[in-house]
Amino acid sequence: MKSKLILPVIVLSQFCCTSLWFAGNAVVPDLTSLYALDSSATGHLTSAVQFGFIIGTLVFAVFTIADRHSPSKVFFACAIVGALFNLTLIVDYGYFSIPLTLRFLTGFFLAGIYPVGMKIAADYYKKGLGKSLGFLVGALVLGTAFPHLIKNFTSDLPWKSVIIVTSISAVLGGILIYLFVPDGPYRSKSKAPNFSSWLSIFKVVPFRKAAFGYFGHMWELYTFWAFVPLMLIGYNQLHNQDLNVSLYSFIIIGGGSMACAVGGILSKQFGAKSLATLFISLSGICCLLSPVFFIYADSPFFVSFLIFWGLVVIADSPLFSSLVANSAPDEQKATALTITNCIGFAITIVSIQLITVLNGVIALPYLFMILSIGPLFGLMNFKTS
Repeated sequence: MKSKLILPVIVLSQFCCTSLWFAGNAVVPDLTSLYALDSSATGHLTSAVQFGFIIGTLVFAVFTIADRHSPSKVFFACAIVGALFNLTLIVDYGYFSIPLTLRFLTGFFLAGIYPVGMKIAADYYKKGLGKSLGFLVGALVLGTAFPHLIKNFTSDLPWKSVIIVTSISAVLGGILIYLFVPDGPYRSKSKAPNFSSWLSIFKVVPFRKAAFGYFGHMWELYTFWAFVPLMLIGYNQLHNQDLNVSLYSFIIIGGGSMACAVGGILSKQFGAKSLATLFISLSGICCLLSPVFFIYADSPFFVSFLIFWGLVVIADSPLFSSLVANSAPDEQKATALTITNCIGFAITIVSIQLITVLNGVIALPYLFMILSIGPLFGLMNFKTS
């Protein structure tokens, strides 16, 4: 395949496969009804995927799987298996523990998709990696939001159609990578597992700074995404409005894909570090201002605020990832990206569960101020570590 088409194929594949991520969240009301669940279902479903992803990334990092084996083949295999576990969610098992396990297993194999996709891009684009990862993370964002759009357009169809469509999408993404994206020209193969490489990499100061900034960013990101529907539902109840939760969830989350692409392009001119600092600062400000918009804003202003928040909360992600990739030794790029994702997603579980526990204890308009802890931590450590 022509080199100019490699990045579009990687981006399309990433979009198709990461639609698995929030497939369960898009059908939470249906699963809540099916299994007689309470309001904590959203947090538990999201945390199950995150926990699976954490364990998966840890396994992939410790055994340096994508550094020792063909990243394209690893991506393909994980896409197929992840799609199968996602598909089995359509069965009524009678016990909610089984769907939670299936979401865990789906998250485990997403560890062979998202960071491995970034590794594939890094193997093709040594220069201008920030721009490439901007498009790639943008695909992740759009894929994450995609189930909400499916739910909006299939509201008259059984909820299982969301699960079926996302599973088919993931299989397609895996096939595209397998057929059209061979290993890149800058790939440096690791010959044997290095069980300490994931730890020693933190001795590299530029890597550590980028990773700590990323960790602060992750405290906020997935919790924001997971609870966007709750924000909209809460606003509807507080102000007696009728905002379309599925449609606006897609717009708020999916809009971030444009921010990733634009941020990646601008990083060539302004530098990834400067832009990452700007975006994480803006998202932290959004956390702190959220009560004002919840309580006082009319619905157009509230939705506009959430859309803006959705843009800045993700725009720094490809920038931090490019800084991580560029600061790691060539033979450890996949491991560096994977272990950074592992720790970052472990942080999301703490954040998601904290918001889940405090929901109802703290009034909803003030609940998401807690997310500002992440941007503050990221800024402090990104600048000084």
